[in-house]
Formats: sequence, C-alpha cells, structure tokens
Amino acid sequence: MKIKVCGLRDPNNLKEIAALHPDFIGFIFYDQSPRFVGEELDEEVVKSLPRSIRKVGVFVNASPDTILRTVKKYDFQYVQLHGNETPDYCRSLRNRGINIIKAFRVDSSFNFSMLNNYKAQCDFFLFDAKGDQPGGNGITFDWTILSRYDNEKPFFISGGIGLDNLNQLDTLKGMKLYGVDVNSQVEIEPGIKDVAKVKELIDRVRPVEEEETV
Repeated sequence: MKIKVCGLRDPNNLKEIAALHPDFIGFIFYDQSPRFVGEELDEEVVKSLPRSIRKVGVFVNASPDTILRTVKKYDFQYVQLHGNETPDYCRSLRNRGINIIKAFRVDSSFNFSMLNNYKAQCDFFLFDAKGDQPGGNGITFDWTILSRYDNEKPFFISGGIGLDNLNQLDTLKGMKLYGVDVNSQVEIEPGIKDVAKVKELIDRVRPVEEEETV
C-alpha cells in the first residue's frame, strides 16, 4: 500500500520526511488551508526530492493556468483536485499532460455512480471525510460506505488517518485501495509533521521487504 504525506512546507521538515521515503508528498496551494504553502515553499528543495517520491500539488477550484504554472515551477508529477472541479475541467488538464488525483468528500449520501463521469479523466480517486474545509479536517468517515464503490479506478483514503486507526484499514481489503493519505494526525502543528509518527506509520503500513540471502 502506498503512503502519501500531505501538507508540508518547511524545508527542514520536508527533508526529514523525504528521508523516510513515502511514495507521495503533497503541497497545498489553497489559501484557506492552515497548511497553505504561501511563499514558504522552497522551489529548489522540492525539485531536489528523490525521484522515487511523487510530488503532488493540491488545489481547490484553481484556474487551469495557475495549476499549469505551479506544476512547471515545482516539477510536480500529480495534481490533486479537492474542490468542485467538473469532469470537463479534469479533461482539459489531462489533455495538457497533467496526471490527476480527484478528491471527493464522502458521507452516507455520497452518489458513487457520478464517479463514472470522472473515471477516464483521472489517474486516482481520493475519498476524504466531509468536513468544514475541503481537506485536513482531521476527521474520519465511515469506511464501510466504500463497500458501495463498484469502480475499477484505484483510490486513496484520507481523513483523520493516524497510528490509532491504521488497523481498521483491514476492513477495506479486497477493494481497489491504492494508498493512504495522512496529514493532521501526524503533525506537531499545521504544516510541520512529527517525524517519529510518520516513520512508525510507514513502518506499519508498508510491508518489510526481506533481503534475499545470497
């Protein structure tokens, strides 16, 4: 299972988290978020991250030109869309070479059939808890809702995931769960991750690969 650590911006903290080799690191470009990168995100530090770590820019209802400019500036491999972006909007970005993670805020009334309109335009879906903000609310949704997901598109799960509820991911076995997206539950303060917590989470989620004995 892949691990995505979202909401980083401090150069030293970013380097410490990158040293743990998560699969994805996310940077938030939504100015209402407490983890908004603002002017703090160091372009060279981001570009110098190991190629094995996929870099993701997170946007909420941003203009396509803003997204394209930011992707180029930081050399992002993915864009995560966390607003009310339409399938046509996703298609326009995809036609310009952008890899897309489309986030949806899920509750018991979520209509999974509408995802069919997005399927061809996105690389992954991301299911988050429905809270006051588009993301980073620190709350978990009822994961059993995902038993209604009948799509072949792999997805990330997000929303209040931390060390205390990792074991509950077992309830999603057999589904198209691609990875976990962690943020507020592994923080010291908004935008600063607790390196020890992230390390423990990665160690628990990612199976230990046994070295072959020669």
